[in-house]
Amino acid sequence: MPELPDITIYIEALEKRILGQRLENVRIASPFLLRSVEPPVASAIGKSAVQLRRIGKRICIGLEEEIWLVLHLMIAGRLHWGAKGKKLSRQHLAAFDFSNGSLLWTEAGSQKRASLHLARGEAGLAELDPGGLEVFSMTKEEFAKTLRSENHTLKRALTDPEWFSGIGNAYSDEILWQAKLSPLAQTLKLKDEEIARLFEATRESLTAWTERLRAEMGEKFPEGVTAFRPEMAVHGKYKQDCPRCGGKVQRIKYASNETNYCPTCQTGGKLLADRAFSRLLREDWPRTPEELEMRMGKVKSSKS
Repeated sequence: MPELPDITIYIEALEKRILGQRLENVRIASPFLLRSVEPPVASAIGKSAVQLRRIGKRICIGLEEEIWLVLHLMIAGRLHWGAKGKKLSRQHLAAFDFSNGSLLWTEAGSQKRASLHLARGEAGLAELDPGGLEVFSMTKEEFAKTLRSENHTLKRALTDPEWFSGIGNAYSDEILWQAKLSPLAQTLKLKDEEIARLFEATRESLTAWTERLRAEMGEKFPEGVTAFRPEMAVHGKYKQDCPRCGGKVQRIKYASNETNYCPTCQTGGKLLADRAFSRLLREDWPRTPEELEMRMGKVKSSKS
């Protein structure tokens, strides 16, 4: 699932292409994509893009008259830029035809979980916001207060969109590795020094990855967005060497989710059992970050 660094790069690429451009048409190919009825899609046609914004892992395209297109890519959704009016294939969910080109939206696989909402004004946009703290504007005190508000594993805490904005499975692994903390460490048992270390690692890791992706993309549109990158320290690196200590990266699995970590650097040499991970997660906790995002969306819908 694209996370804060990936979404940031998408938005920067879109700013260069669609700001000031008129939205001439919206072609929705999947009947499961549109999740709102008001304002209608027709209200967006003919209006120019005036701003872009990130809310959690959502890309928000602001049009004239305070109409917002809110795109949630979920785990398999990706964006592409092409010639205006480009024909859609079976993988396409939608196309947004601007005066200078088309923003194309694909989703791999048969499970169509990506979503499009339209919202009106700041109030409508706020209804789609899970409410997590923004990494680059939160203080260390706010970070610590949130972590200590309930007792959860650090893996869950970092990836909960109601706690922190834009962090998912991939970058949480990298953050925890950089902070030298176990993914199963309990938030209420963290020492002040450990929280301070995690706070700095969160900001430094996400900053470094955003800068890396920005340099990699240059003026190109970000194609091939993936959660598995060769430069990552532990995520997706099961049984490979830890770049810090040389030990073998290990994993814990929970349903279809996987967490990677270095035992030497993060758990004092202890291997974490899958059954321990399952035991520490509460029964109402979704089995994957993807399911969590879907559940948060349902909660927001019930409140509106």
